[in-house]
Amino acid sequence: MIVKMGIDLARGFEPWKEMFVKNEHRLNAHGGRLIFAGTEKDNDNKLTVIMDFDSSDALKSFAGDEELSKIRADAGAMLETGTVTIMSPEAFTSTHNE
Repeated sequence: MIVKMGIDLARGFEPWKEMFVKNEHRLNAHGGRLIFAGTEKDNDNKLTVIMDFDSSDALKSFAGDEELSKIRADAGAMLETGTVTIMSPEAFTSTHNE
C-alpha cells in the first residue's frame, strides 16, 4: 500500500535525512519501505515522503511508534503538520517496458 506523507520541517532537509538514514531499519521493521523523500525546490522545510507499507496494520504500527516519533521531532519534523494520503491500489511505480 503506497502512502504519501507531507510534513513541515523546522530545520530543513539535512537533519531529517540524517535521522532517516540512521533509523530506516525502524521503518523496515514496521513493514515499510521508502520510495521517495524530498523537499520542494524553493522550500527546504516542506517535505514529501512516499512509502510502501505491507498493510494498513504496518502503517498503524509505524504511526504508533512513540519513540520514533520523538526521534523524528528531534530532527525537526513538526509532527502536528503531518498529512497522510493513502494512494489508490491501481498506482504503479514502473511500466516495466523492455
